[in-house]
Amino acid sequence: MSFVAGNYSEVPLHFAYKRKSVNDEHKETFHSHLGVEILLIHQGKGTMIVNNNRYDIKPGMLCIFQPYQLHHLKLEYDEGQCFERSLVTFEPTMFESYFEKWPSLHTFYRFMYLGELPVPCLYDTGDELHILDAVYKSLDNQLPALSEAERYEEFSLFLVMLYRSIQHVWNQRTEAGLPKPALRQNHQVEHILTWIEANYTLPFRLDDMAKSLHLSPYHVSHLFKEATGISISEYIMARRVHQSVLLLTTTKKPISLIAEEIGLANSSYFCKLFKQRMGITPHQYRKKWART
Repeated sequence: MSFVAGNYSEVPLHFAYKRKSVNDEHKETFHSHLGVEILLIHQGKGTMIVNNNRYDIKPGMLCIFQPYQLHHLKLEYDEGQCFERSLVTFEPTMFESYFEKWPSLHTFYRFMYLGELPVPCLYDTGDELHILDAVYKSLDNQLPALSEAERYEEFSLFLVMLYRSIQHVWNQRTEAGLPKPALRQNHQVEHILTWIEANYTLPFRLDDMAKSLHLSPYHVSHLFKEATGISISEYIMARRVHQSVLLLTTTKKPISLIAEEIGLANSSYFCKLFKQRMGITPHQYRKKWART
């Protein structure tokens, strides 16, 4: 089951347990999130690029992506391979008060979204994989019976248990345990991403972005391409498709309206773009999602 909260101010969490992709679905994705994403991979093969470093995608892999941290996934679907993962994406400040009762866990929680992580991905989670899986599965089992009022509290308890399990894995896999909690620098690329997040539904003009960020158009383009490997225009298109997937699977809005809401007035162009990136049309994707 999956649960999506489209607006962080309402229910700041997106959850899925053992979501499976097959037949080249999501074969290549490149995105970031407003909040933290914790990704547990059950099955899959391919490569992931985070902070310009390459990681092989393997079963049992645990990934922690900080707010606005770009990550690029390229999946391999040869020999009937599928990509199965459990994930949670959430706004960390909205849940922090629940961790304050446990000083050590609270410090770890803050470090994981504010600190300079030596690595974003951990391998060979071993016995801990079963514990992490059980935490995700427990919430998945309870979600259907929860009322709207109960969900926020259950999400909070889920995150406390999840971080407690991750802390154990983290301290075992990192040589020095918890590194010094140096705060991440808010790099210029993250300023660019913040601007994109606020404006991707509008027509994109590089000059407007550059003026808003007090940089030259060339400098903005060069910085972004150097850090991510793709152009700003390519990223904005990927972000629009990412948002359209959210709207297709969580609302009954017409496809023409979804196209408008992601900044594409021409619904035919939106359908063409969506099929290029996702392999099927928006209508086919919505029908397929409804059957799962």
